[in-house]
Amino acid sequence: MVILTPENDKPVEKKVGFWESQRLSKEKSFENQAHRKSLKASALYTFSYQMGAMLQGGLSLISSLEIFEIENDNPIMRILARQLRESITGGSSFSDALRKFPKAFPRLFVSMVEAGEASGTLPEMFGELTEHFSFLTNLSKRIKGAMAYPIIIIALAVVLVGALLTFVIPVFADMFADFGAQLPLPTQILISFSYFLRTNIFFIVGGLFAIFFFGSRFFATEQGKRVRDFLTWRLPLFGTLVQKSNVSRFCRTYAVLLKAGVPILRTLEICSSVTDNQYIQTACEKLKDGIKEGKQFSDIIDKETYFPKIVRHMARSGEQTGHIETMILNVSNIFNNDIQNIVSMLTSLVEPALVCFLGLVIGSIVVAMFLPIFQLSTVVAK
Repeated sequence: MVILTPENDKPVEKKVGFWESQRLSKEKSFENQAHRKSLKASALYTFSYQMGAMLQGGLSLISSLEIFEIENDNPIMRILARQLRESITGGSSFSDALRKFPKAFPRLFVSMVEAGEASGTLPEMFGELTEHFSFLTNLSKRIKGAMAYPIIIIALAVVLVGALLTFVIPVFADMFADFGAQLPLPTQILISFSYFLRTNIFFIVGGLFAIFFFGSRFFATEQGKRVRDFLTWRLPLFGTLVQKSNVSRFCRTYAVLLKAGVPILRTLEICSSVTDNQYIQTACEKLKDGIKEGKQFSDIIDKETYFPKIVRHMARSGEQTGHIETMILNVSNIFNNDIQNIVSMLTSLVEPALVCFLGLVIGSIVVAMFLPIFQLSTVVAK
């Protein structure tokens, strides 16, 4: 750090302490993350809720950002609030300040803030954003909750079976070799599989790593994304859950942006940019092209098989009444309720099924290991 002395106005090096150096280093790291890191829906919900509450309470935008910076525990959010405040103080509009952080604030967020600035309803727009990101946060929690238990059980089964095959079965194999007797077929298969696993473990791990590596690269391509979305859609139960989740997000985003006064073509561009699902993106492109040609939303969406028929019916009803955004939002609410029911059903069905599966696998291994001992006991008894 360099300062000027009053005597000669020459730069003099000022020593910076270790802890101060660490603090400055962390501050710089957080500033870099603020420009690179995407914010979760929960963080955007918190920001929208608190900003909306302060603006509705009569505080100015600058004061609201300053209070948010002081009260927030997240260092990245504090840096974002400070830099937004500095940009606005320097003469930028709020929406222009948000555009400087395209990773942190999605286009939907910026567009709604811009619409709120233009119409003088910024506090109300923050209320809409709060409801939107609250919906996304709860939806994400439900889906993760439905998938967490099966993943944990399957991982536990893999670890237990791997431990048995690697450490336990070889001990029994050595013991059975001393018998000199013909082993039952299930035991022979189990011992052979254990031997194969132990002697080829590096090849197996390398193969799995290669599959994961090249699979990740493939699914990052446009063709790979289409294959991924198709396979996900066709999964029993889980496919319906993911499909309704994606359509529900699209419908809510579309309705919220239209309600905010965002032009329909720009709304469709934002809907396409905030999803990674190829079916939704293709539908958005077809909707844009069709609307430019004067076609109705309901007629275009009817040809998209990924969208359930209720979307077309509700959209057509909204077109006839002039409240399409309300009807599309109702579709999102309907799917949200369906998702809750699917999650409840999955929880009630998958849990006992996985427990039975795990018990069957472990039980089969135990029976195969002890079957020769039972046969030996029978021979000795005779």
